[in-house]
Amino acid sequence: MAKPILEVYQTGPTTVVGFGGRDILGDVNVALCRNELLQLIEEQRCSVVAFDLTGVKFIPSGLLGLLASMRQNEIEVHLYNPSDDIREVLTITGLEKIMPVHRIEVPRPERD
Repeated sequence: MAKPILEVYQTGPTTVVGFGGRDILGDVNVALCRNELLQLIEEQRCSVVAFDLTGVKFIPSGLLGLLASMRQNEIEVHLYNPSDDIREVLTITGLEKIMPVHRIEVPRPERD
């Protein structure tokens, strides 16, 4: 079984997910990521998904498109701590208008 792309930090109506501080490579399988997200949304009955982008320097365009398309399912998407490069892409594409961007610490689970 493949290792999940996403790490879930908090579940419920507002679910916080991230990439564990790892940078996302250009070869991320968007279809697998989509399946993980849809399963998580269904299981948790999420209305808001907050993505912690701490440590992420690059997001493939397909993944950005996936996040933006989640609004079609009436899911509100918030982005936390994007790098300056990601923030620039969000501004140029206008995606920051449909996905609010925040710069704050996102709670993560304690690791043993």
